[in-house]
Amino acid sequence: MADRDFDYESTLEACARGDERAFQALYRQEAGQLLGLAISMLGRRDLAEDCLHDAFVRIWQHATRYRRDLGSGRAWVHSILRYRVLNALRSGHRHAEVDDDFIERVLDDSPQAEAQALEQSEQRLLRRCLRRLERPRRHPILLAFYRGLTHEQIARRLSTPLGTIKGRIRAGLRALQECLQA
Repeated sequence: MADRDFDYESTLEACARGDERAFQALYRQEAGQLLGLAISMLGRRDLAEDCLHDAFVRIWQHATRYRRDLGSGRAWVHSILRYRVLNALRSGHRHAEVDDDFIERVLDDSPQAEAQALEQSEQRLLRRCLRRLERPRRHPILLAFYRGLTHEQIARRLSTPLGTIKGRIRAGLRALQECLQA
């Protein structure tokens, strides 16, 4: 579980200065959460561990690129892992086939969902906000973020025009952002 008081921004700035202790603290803080996310997207622990390793190497090597004025440090860290996972998916490493209802179960209060989601209080807020979205907006967002599908793959899977999918995701993310900031 993430520590609410953890200062991601200062920790990343310390990493950029070569502070190994800051990097170790960041690893301890986020490795479990990131591994759970990678496993849920890839469906394979071995590939998830590889992506996690690659993500942390990249974080260490490129911490100087993080800028706090452009966004939260935690979001930056999570985006690096997400890109590693998406690259693995695109390079042919496919996750185990799981029914699409799996991604809807992420909204449940089950122990599995708890382990895969963000910090418990943030997770409850995110679930509440996701539940407020109508399914046509929510489902493509969940397919993108929890299954790692591209917009094109989502459009094919849902038999919906690509432009419609992009619009639904954009509108859904805007609504989520408003809900999370309320």
